[in-house]
Amino acid sequence: MPAALTSAELGATPAKRPYDLRHAAVSTWLSSGAEPQLVAKRAGHSVAVLFRAYATFLTDGDDAANAKISAPSNRQDRRR
Repeated sequence: MPAALTSAELGATPAKRPYDLRHAAVSTWLSSGAEPQLVAKRAGHSVAVLFRAYATFLTDGDDAANAKISAPSNRQDRRR
């Protein structure tokens, strides 16, 4: 079975501080499209703090947001 990590990766420090790993996890949850109120709850933040601290990770969601916004009206158009 092949190794999961290379020898260089085995010797590397994954983050400077444990907080960096937490920050990476919250950023990944947000960028994956998880609902912000659930991410905030899991991270122990309010939604306001979440958006203030992680808003830069929400910049690439225009296409996904537009699809979600238009989905209900698309369903109604099909019913007519």
